[in-house]
Amino acid sequence: MDIRRPPLAPAFRSLPEYVAHWARTTPDRRAFTFVDHPAPHSRGVHRTLTWRRLDVRVRAVAARLTEAAGPGARVAVLCPQGLEYVTGFLGALAAGMVAVPMYPPGLAGHGDRLAAVLSDARPAVVLTVGHVLDQVRDLCAETDARVVAVDQVPDATATELPPPGGEIAYLQYTSGSTRTPAGVEIGHANVVANARQALGAYGADVQPVTCVGWLPLYHDMGLVLSVAAPVVRGLLSVLMDPVAFLHEPARWLRLLSAHPRTLSAAPNFAYDYCASTVTEDQKADLRLDGVLALINGSEPVRPTTADRFRAAFAGQGLGATTHCPSYGLAEATVFVSAARPGEPVRRFALDRDALAEGKALPARPDDPRAVLLAGCGTPVGQEVRVVDPVSGAHLSEGEVGEIQVRGPNVGRGYWNRDEQTRRVFGTDGRLRTGDLGTVLEGQLIVTGRLKDLIVVDGRNHYPQDLEATVQDAHPAVRRDRLAAFGVAGASGERVVVVAEHARTTSLAEIDVPALVRAVRAAVSGRHGLRLADVLLVPPGTVPRTSSGKVSRSLTRERYLAGAYAAGGAA
Repeated sequence: MDIRRPPLAPAFRSLPEYVAHWARTTPDRRAFTFVDHPAPHSRGVHRTLTWRRLDVRVRAVAARLTEAAGPGARVAVLCPQGLEYVTGFLGALAAGMVAVPMYPPGLAGHGDRLAAVLSDARPAVVLTVGHVLDQVRDLCAETDARVVAVDQVPDATATELPPPGGEIAYLQYTSGSTRTPAGVEIGHANVVANARQALGAYGADVQPVTCVGWLPLYHDMGLVLSVAAPVVRGLLSVLMDPVAFLHEPARWLRLLSAHPRTLSAAPNFAYDYCASTVTEDQKADLRLDGVLALINGSEPVRPTTADRFRAAFAGQGLGATTHCPSYGLAEATVFVSAARPGEPVRRFALDRDALAEGKALPARPDDPRAVLLAGCGTPVGQEVRVVDPVSGAHLSEGEVGEIQVRGPNVGRGYWNRDEQTRRVFGTDGRLRTGDLGTVLEGQLIVTGRLKDLIVVDGRNHYPQDLEATVQDAHPAVRRDRLAAFGVAGASGERVVVVAEHARTTSLAEIDVPALVRAVRAAVSGRHGLRLADVLLVPPGTVPRTSSGKVSRSLTRERYLAGAYAAGGAA
């Protein structure tokens, strides 16, 4: 196994320069391994690129791209998860073009978003692989884009290329579902800076680490943690397909178990999913004492999830201080603030009524009206402050406001959206995140999204807080697959909940009126709030963004359009 510490690399401007450096200095070390799972319960088929082979493939793809388009052209990456995705993305950067990380056609529920991104980015070239080449050609039939299969580009086309010119490395499209996705312009300097920040935060800058990941590479956290950070530090990155994880989550844990000093990341739901579905038989051959850090980000982090995951796998040697709640967003490349490995999860019990008034005041953890939130650590090589979202005035510790970020990782703005760029990225280099939060005891605490805040009778209610109460009220409510939102009513805002039922049962088997009564009683008792409508719908009905988060805004839109009229309701 490659457990030797790679030597420090000089500071380069771009990821392709780091690839070339590692190819020169450590050519035979493993760079990327993709573990395919072609059959149910398969242990996986491994395919590996050394740094030398990666460099050859990146230069070959880059040379092919320069035949098809000029510097600065957009190159959409529509490859499945795998080594071709890595070489296609890095090849576009090496060619001095602007990569657009996406996914091939056929991803369930994301066809409209893919079409919208391609229409907005207007790529000159689309990269894919041979077995989906016809599908991609059909998708691009009415465009001028040239379609290139990465796996059909011969090594012989590889040539020496100068360092990539231009400032923009790639467009990271946001995961919003109700508006045309916006492409964040991530510069070469931004992604290198954020990779270095993440490596430092999670201790991967001073010791040998293996990055293990199943997050999709078109997602900001997957791209930075599984591609950019390993390339900057010369680390091994082990990849698997997100679908393989969802079919059998133990596969992810087996990869963590098989490699020394592993670093990985997943959204909150994945840790709950593992804790509830990995069997005792599957746990038998797991050794998780080599896990360095497990990043929890991309969606609200629940301290109880960290507790459940730790309890589920303590017998396999999982350390008590490996869980690292983190905060980030695409506009900042990804990582902003992180809890460090080796420290216990910081949890804060806050008074719900005070929080609704914009104050983070402590409460007893056993108080039924307390809100339990996880601390997301401290800033990762950047400046974070909390301000009044209206006046912009800086708020003191314990006051809730909008989180603002400034640092070398903050993107350049939105592609072809000057007004939105001015509004969000500002003129002073401070990024308006649209997220609400506060600072307590030096820890950043994220409380919600400005646009999702529900205001009833002058009181603020955080939807994720309501959702946590609802999913704990009845076992038939599917965890993390529900949305609470406000709709206009004659006498003010009304609150609606649309929730999926658990996959282990059917709607016909559930006493829906009893479930709704339990949900209403829990929300009323805990939040002093009357729910106007509660709907129970089949699994897969509540829409999600491309990064897997529930889209409250699109759920609200579908509710108002009557799309859930046939679901269970009361």
